[in-house]
Amino acid sequence: MITSTSNKKIKELVSMVKKSGVGKKKNAYVIEGIRMFSELKPEEILEVFVSESFENENKSLLKDIFPEYETVSDRVFDAISDTKTPQGVLAVAKRKEYTLESILKNAGRPFSLLILDGLQDPGNLGTLVRAGEGAGISGIIMSENTVDIYNPKVIRSTMGSIFRVPFIYVKDLKEVIDKLNSKGISVYASSLEGAIEYDRPDYKKDTAFIIGNEAAGISKEILDTTDKKIKIPMLGEVESLNAAVAGSILMYEAVRQRRL
Repeated sequence: MITSTSNKKIKELVSMVKKSGVGKKKNAYVIEGIRMFSELKPEEILEVFVSESFENENKSLLKDIFPEYETVSDRVFDAISDTKTPQGVLAVAKRKEYTLESILKNAGRPFSLLILDGLQDPGNLGTLVRAGEGAGISGIIMSENTVDIYNPKVIRSTMGSIFRVPFIYVKDLKEVIDKLNSKGISVYASSLEGAIEYDRPDYKKDTAFIIGNEAAGISKEILDTTDKKIKIPMLGEVESLNAAVAGSILMYEAVRQRRL
């Protein structure tokens, strides 16, 4: 049992939790909690760390999912955990590998995509992934300056949807949107200027929605990739909605139209 935070493995874990670049280099990420751990496939798991108290109470669960694990003292587990009230189980897993081609190939018809341009809030991204699964989207395309989807706060916010919704980061978001346009996919940008109400277009065909940065919105370069701009009308003195709320409304409008 590991009882010191100076242990090499523990130091590496802390680095992965706090620095996104470390996990990227290792092609791995950290997940916490019983529910998330139980959703991992055995072949995805690289290492498992459990607190001493968790091991004593959940030996059968550990045996069923991943019998080879490292036990750490409760004090050490508190040090590596990113949550205020750790559940006592933490896993290092392989990062997912998707491509634009695989997302489009496996998409049903008609499909919806979510495109994120510089989104920064972990809670917003996690909520959009979760709402996206609920709305049946086929995948999420993100610019490189979008918050890391493997951020522990993002992962928790997805409530497991990160395991089921395909996603990719791309260097040139404009190039990808141009490619989608060339394939006949209708790309709509959430914008206030030159936009029509979001429920007016026909989403009963292959569609993609662009959501921009929380403060700056969609960059001009990306806005110029489409002449399809939509807005959600505001009542009262509210100027705009939270990015996750706006994205969810758009995705579910597509669902509503297709159901009808």
